[in-house]
Amino acid sequence: MQDNLHDVVIVGAGPVGLALGRMLGLRGHDVMILERWPEPYPLPRAVHFDDEIGRVFQSMGLTDEVKAISEAVPDCYEWRNAADEALVRIDWSGTGPSGWPTASFFSQPQLEQVLADAVEAMPNVTLLRGAEVVGIDEGADDVVVTFTSTVVKQRHARARFVIGCDGANSFVRERMGATMHDQGFFFDWLIVDTIPRDNRQWSPLNWQLCDPARPTTVVSGGPGRRRWEFMRLPGETREELNTPGKAWELLQAWGRTPENSELERHAVYTFAARWADRWNHGRLAIAGDAAHQMPPFAGQGMCSGMRDAANLSWKLDRILRGESEVALMDSYTTERSTHLAHAIAMSVELGRVICVLDEDKAAERDARMIAGGADPAKVLPVTALPVLGEGVISPAEERTALAGTLAPQFPVQANGRRDLLDEVTGYGAVLLVRDGGSAARVAASLQSLLDDTRVRMITIGDTGDPDLCDVTGQWSRWFDDNGIDSALIRPDHYLFGAGLDSDTVPDMLAEYRDRLRITAHTAARTPSTTSSA
Repeated sequence: MQDNLHDVVIVGAGPVGLALGRMLGLRGHDVMILERWPEPYPLPRAVHFDDEIGRVFQSMGLTDEVKAISEAVPDCYEWRNAADEALVRIDWSGTGPSGWPTASFFSQPQLEQVLADAVEAMPNVTLLRGAEVVGIDEGADDVVVTFTSTVVKQRHARARFVIGCDGANSFVRERMGATMHDQGFFFDWLIVDTIPRDNRQWSPLNWQLCDPARPTTVVSGGPGRRRWEFMRLPGETREELNTPGKAWELLQAWGRTPENSELERHAVYTFAARWADRWNHGRLAIAGDAAHQMPPFAGQGMCSGMRDAANLSWKLDRILRGESEVALMDSYTTERSTHLAHAIAMSVELGRVICVLDEDKAAERDARMIAGGADPAKVLPVTALPVLGEGVISPAEERTALAGTLAPQFPVQANGRRDLLDEVTGYGAVLLVRDGGSAARVAASLQSLLDDTRVRMITIGDTGDPDLCDVTGQWSRWFDDNGIDSALIRPDHYLFGAGLDSDTVPDMLAEYRDRLRITAHTAARTPSTTSSA
């Protein structure tokens, strides 16, 4: 017996699956999340998110909850050699352009609890644990998912789309016929998570020992926790490295003993760089570890999965509402796989600097980095900028400098209320126009395009009577620095494009309309101007 038709079935209840369920649930869609394990995994895994991902949590209405279980970094991420000399200092302090701390650390079980509580509080989202997916049958208009469960008699779920957030051994990816590309970057590391019982202060909070005798990572594991990562050396086996005795032996050099610390977890991981050749096919898609895995040196593993969820959710929302064709999903693979290539390249290149066991090569590395003054711009490898690939971004040459990059989230003020941009504008696509006298003419000439694309035009400035007041001057500087006076921001906060002046805005909106793959039904109707895409 099959149940009612769900909008989306998500396979996997890790952070990415839960976040995607929350995002779609907030848009009013019927979502079922199937998780094979009957209980949440209680031990740490991911520990870091950046300011962009903080903004994603904010978009889910979870700002207070996430900040309560995370620890903002107050200083630099520092790399040192065996002689305790600084090789590089990466400033992780302060607030990033997305309005959140540049870097935050957390314990994954606590984050998953926040996300699980959020989705379980939603009447249109069902989280079913102890449900292992064993079959997926895709039809023209729906997908039937077969699962085994000791919890309920039901064994099938039917949905318009199925999204696999089911990890590195993804069943959904296998069903899609996707293959994994491997970069051939493999290193085994012992991950040791501890709960200190003393009040030792760590400065810097996070750092990397680049010692060829044993490269070691020392970072926060979230409030009240510390993590060590020890590279496996030649001659050591995974089995002899992955024991409590070996963990304590390695921790002893750092002053950690059973008397002052609790050993919460130890596990050997093989750091690898791999990604799927396609992330969607028909009514199936994959996200997170199901689509890609990377070394942890840049802290972008879970972050990349959250970006997947944000990209998928607004496109699925449009398709499920009948506003865009299913073909819009193809832009998910092209956009995210290109963006992901940056994160993997950066992680691998950092790993090549860290994972040096040859003393002579380490000495050469150290001399070069010290000579560069520990300045990351001078001593770290240069990789491509994180820009989305081809998809729902402007193809016009004059708009490509910013197209596909993340829009900032500086503070604004409206009606006496000061807050971050997204908190004031809410969900949806926004045409942010610098107020300079042309805004009224722009609005009058563009109303049809704004309606067709469900974009809200909002003026911003520090003089006159704009919709939003630039209270810090950061928006004005951003417009000036980029030589623009308008920016079309997608629902996932990435820029479709930017206009050099008001005359370029109509073409930009027309391009956006074409890239959305709007259905004939949507194009023929007259939408409400208060709705957003």
